Amino acid sequence: MARDFRFGIGLRTIKSADRLREKVRRFADLGYDVVHVPDHLGAPAPFPTMVAAAHAADIRVGTFVLNAAFYSPALLTRDVQAVDVLTNGRLELGLGTGYVREEFDIAGIPYPSAGERVQHLRDTTIYVKKSAPTVPILIAGNGDRVLRIAARHADIIGFTGGGLPTPENPDPMAERVDFVRAEAENRCSEIEFNLAITAVPTDHSGIPDLNLTRAYFSGATDEQLLALPTVLKGSPEEMADTLRSHRERYGTTYFTVQDYHGEHFAHVINALR
Repeated sequence: MARDFRFGIGLRTIKSADRLREKVRRFADLGYDVVHVPDHLGAPAPFPTMVAAAHAADIRVGTFVLNAAFYSPALLTRDVQAVDVLTNGRLELGLGTGYVREEFDIAGIPYPSAGERVQHLRDTTIYVKKSAPTVPILIAGNGDRVLRIAARHADIIGFTGGGLPTPENPDPMAERVDFVRAEAENRCSEIEFNLAITAVPTDHSGIPDLNLTRAYFSGATDEQLLALPTVLKGSPEEMADTLRSHRERYGTTYFTVQDYHGEHFAHVINALR
C-alpha cells in the first residue's frame, strides 16, 4: 500500500521572532507537515530555530540538511536529544556530508576529503540512532556511498533528482531509486522517500522560476530543466498529477519546497488531500 503524501517547507531567513512565528503558523494552516531549516553559515541556526518553530504551531521540524562534518557525534546527539524533548518529539534530523568548502574555511574547521566526510556521516548516523532511537533520521544525497549509508540506516531518504538524463541513463532518478532499493533489501518498505523540489510556478502562468534549479545544472537548457523530476510546472491539478506519477514511478511520497513556493504550492497540497 502506498504511503500518504507529506510536505515539508524550507525556511531560508529569519527577520524577527514574530515574523518566524507568523510564517510557521501560516505554513501549518496551509497544510505543510514539516518546517525544514538548512545548515549553512549565513542561514538561521538550526536548533534554536526549530525549537521556536515548534512552539509557534503544531508542526514537525527538521534539518534539511545538517552538515554532519561540522559536529562531533556526541555533541550533536546532546543537541538532538534536547530539541526532541523541547519539541515534544516532533524532530526529524536530516543529515548530509557537507560540501561547501568556503564554510569550513570561515568556521576554521579543516575540510575533510570526500571519503572522510562520508565516513563521518556514517559514524554520526549510527551514533545518533543508538543514542536517540526515536528521532527519525533523513539522509540526503545522490552518490553511491551516501545513498548506501541511507539505505542501510536512514528512516527517510532525500533524493536530489539524480542528474540530467543521458542516452545511457534516460531516467537518473529511477536509477538512484533502484540502487537504494537494492541496497536496502528487506528494509525498503520501512523507508520513506523524499524529493527536494527546486522549481514551482509562483503565479498563474504555470511556468516555474528555474533559477535555483539552474544553479545545480548551469549548462542545461530550459527544456532539460523542465523535464527534471525536481521541477513542477502547469496548474495545481497538473502538478498534483505529476506528484502522483512520482509516487507510482519512484515511490516518493514526501516532497520539500522552499518558503517562497509556500502559498502557490499549497494549492497542490489541497489537490492531493
